[in-house]
Amino acid sequence: MTNDSTPSSGIADTAVVSGPTGSSRIERSLEWGLLVSRRIVLLPVLVLVLAAVGSFIYGAAVFVDTLIGVVRHPFPIGNRVGLLMLVIDLFLVGATMLIAGIGFYELFISKIEPGNDGHGMPAWLEMRDLNDLKARVISMIILVVAVAFVDVVVDFTNGQRVFYLGAGVALVIGSLTAYLRLGSKEHVGGDDS
Repeated sequence: MTNDSTPSSGIADTAVVSGPTGSSRIERSLEWGLLVSRRIVLLPVLVLVLAAVGSFIYGAAVFVDTLIGVVRHPFPIGNRVGLLMLVIDLFLVGATMLIAGIGFYELFISKIEPGNDGHGMPAWLEMRDLNDLKARVISMIILVVAVAFVDVVVDFTNGQRVFYLGAGVALVIGSLTAYLRLGSKEHVGGDDS
């Protein structure tokens, strides 16, 4: 005959009580909390998307202002090339933030699949893992650095300073490209494809 009226400590019983998967109630609660905490990523997604929209709007405003300047004074070129490079730079920065926001959403929240009407995400924007997001963001950073370099070079008059700046930019771009190449080989791992 067993004695079912043995006193229990409460805490020990909580850790011993197992569910269908063999995990304790505390473990299940912690796992549920971690699962729900993924929703925190919605904050940076929202901020990145809003920042991208702001960058696009500001780039469009700079373009319209430059266009108005060209219409009013069509012959003096001045710094208009630099302003157009700024517009390209703003659009690229906005696109980078948008790509990062989409990547965070797809990696932490859910895949974006609006329907089968052909207006889904382009294949190059689908994020399977963090390496995909890093590759896309680094590629965009390389574009932004290159455009920013051209924007600065337009106003430079000292050839030696342009050379040093170009060498620095080439070093950054080369390092990021090497990181992408080595990271992608590490990502492929044991695949023989």
